[in-house]
Formats: sequence, C-alpha cells, structure tokens
Amino acid sequence: MSINLIALISAMLVIATPLVWAAVGELVIEKTGILNLGIEGTMVAGAFVGFVVADLTGSPWIGLLAAVGAGVLAGLLMGLLTVTLGQNQHVSGLGITLLLIALCEFTFRVRYGGERPRLAQKFHPLLDGAGILEQHWMTYVAFLVLAPATWWVLRSTGTGYRLHAVGESFDAAEVAGIPVNTTRYLALVVGSAMMAVGGSFLTLSVLGTYTLDIINGRGWVCIALVIFGTWRVWRVVAGALLFAVTDALQLQLAITDLFSGVPRELMLALPYLVVIAALAIWGRSVHYPSQYLKAYRRG
Repeated sequence: MSINLIALISAMLVIATPLVWAAVGELVIEKTGILNLGIEGTMVAGAFVGFVVADLTGSPWIGLLAAVGAGVLAGLLMGLLTVTLGQNQHVSGLGITLLLIALCEFTFRVRYGGERPRLAQKFHPLLDGAGILEQHWMTYVAFLVLAPATWWVLRSTGTGYRLHAVGESFDAAEVAGIPVNTTRYLALVVGSAMMAVGGSFLTLSVLGTYTLDIINGRGWVCIALVIFGTWRVWRVVAGALLFAVTDALQLQLAITDLFSGVPRELMLALPYLVVIAALAIWGRSVHYPSQYLKAYRRG
C-alpha cells in the first residue's frame, strides 16, 4: 500500500494548526523575556473550557469565546506570579500547568464520570470535497492571518518594537518610556489567548469531544519550536509543519505494511524525536532575548 500524498498533506495541516496557534503565542510572550511553561496547561484549559461551554450552550462559537477567556485568565495568573511578584518563571509556569490540568481533569470526571460526551454542534471543514483545501477555518486563519499578522506586527509596528525592547533591555525600554510590566502583561494575555485557541481547535473542530490526554505534550513541543525558530514567526511555522508532516507520516505508515516490524511506540515517538534532533542541531547557538527569565524591578 502506497502513501496517499493528498491525505498526508491534509493531515499535516490539521496537526500543525494547534501548534501554530500556541507556538506563535509563546513567541509573542518570549519576545518580552518571559518563558511561559504554562503553555501545556493553558492549551488543556482552552480545550476543556471550550468543550464544556459548547456542550452546555450548543454553540461552538460561544465555546471558543470561553476558551479565549480561559487563556486570558491563565495569562493574567502567569503575569501575577512572574511580573508582579517576580517569582521564578520555571516554577510558576510548571505550577500553572499542573494546576490547570488537575482542575480540568477533576471537573471533567465530576461532570461526565466515565462517559465520553460528544458535541451536538462543532466547527466543520470549509470547501467540502476540495481535497487539500478542505480545512477548518481555524487552519486558514492560523496560516493566512495569524502568522503573517504577527510577523508584520513584530517587524513593522510600534507594538513589535516595544515587545523587542522589553525583551532586550529593561533600562533602555524604561528610558524610552515603555511600560515594561504593562507590555509583559499584554504579551502574556494575548499569547495565552492564542494558546487556548490552539487547544480548543482539537475539541471544537477536530474531535468534537474531550479526553484527558488531548494535548499530549504539544505545549512542550511549541516551546521547542520557538527556540528552534529563533523567535522568528516563519521559522516557527516551518518547525510546526516539520513536526506535523512527521506525525502525519507515522500515522499513514501505521496503516501500511512498510514498517510492520517497527514497534508502534517508536512510530508514535518519531515526530517528537525529530523535534529534539532539530533542536539539538540548530538550537545550540541561538541568541536568547537578553532579559530572558529575568524579573523587572523599576529603578
């Protein structure tokens, strides 16, 4: 059995979509020098809150708005811990991830028990029957709007300049009249909202249901993609596509007899191994933002 190229590319775009949303959000945050390890938990929260609200209201659009709200709250919590209180970013991010995953899993078990509920109404692909072009609207927005718009904002606008200035030098930003803490809060709120949308894509568009392992490490992959992409939007998108095509390929190989002797666990690990290898090769000499992982104290 041969590989279906159209199915491979279509699956690649679907798999890459939540990665692009979340990784671009992480990039925006890291531009200000904050490493948000709460990304995994934020994606889980977006997926869960979006699903529950869509299930209660019957509207995936209201579910999406609720997911964005969950992302905003996660960003504000990260800002409280790291910007206002100046706590360690690693500990704060990991704590937020553990907290959000635990809250979502507890609430899911209490509300649904052992059931596996499905949404009565979810987002459907556009251009039905159009092959590769038969994608969800969030996929089109991710590649045709989100990525180009973020690239343009970071490269050509005052907002992009302020984000870059804060990440490179607190003192220079302060002299230029840029409010460091406000800029960091803004980046956390916007970036975390993007992460939550990435998580909600899986429940509101692809699956129409929620499972406890729905994100399955994609948040950690996004952090690696930002470093691999050296904080440049298009390189991050390319990294997401690299992971996605590897994941889509292993899914197709699993239904062929080409690698029947290879353990299934190794095939599942293949896309993660590719990201690790790419990060090890190209991520050794990257230039991190000068204020990376640093807390700001005025004066």
